[in-house]
Amino acid sequence: MFSWTTSPALRAHMRSVELAMRHFAPKYGGDPDVWGTVGLLHDFDYERFPNDARAADQEHPSEGVRHLRAAGFPDDACVAILGHAAFTGVARTTDMARALFAVDELCGFVVACALVRPGKSLNDLEPRSVTKKLKDKAFARGVSRDDVRLGAAELGVPLDELIAEVITALRPHQAELGLGAG
Repeated sequence: MFSWTTSPALRAHMRSVELAMRHFAPKYGGDPDVWGTVGLLHDFDYERFPNDARAADQEHPSEGVRHLRAAGFPDDACVAILGHAAFTGVARTTDMARALFAVDELCGFVVACALVRPGKSLNDLEPRSVTKKLKDKAFARGVSRDDVRLGAAELGVPLDELIAEVITALRPHQAELGLGAG
């Protein structure tokens, strides 16, 4: 994975999604190791195959999934990875797929919210602060607010609860993610 992903920021994002997926797995009867691996690998092909055209079956995430399938990665995990990119048109029919979609953009947004705080920390970050920042279209403009809201809806979790769970998942690991000391 690291040979395909050299950016420290992308690695930190992938790790944050892994941590969130590990956190959510037991809530849905999933295996934290499997779910965590899906979270860690969901963007591993992004630098090599960025997919600026948002092609449904080319580049990211399709190219990465082709490599994962060739390596024997489980089909449900591959389908979840494909489904995290809405433009692929792959339906999110499992809890794992819905959770990956729900936490992907949100992890990046929560980290961005922490980075603008005085301590650059998750220690005192509250869901209401994240919700308020979601309304500011100029803040972290690369994060799709529609995907964040759709992710919560598809998972069947109120947005403020999903935000709180993501913060809880990431807080113990924030130093590793480049945030204030945990």
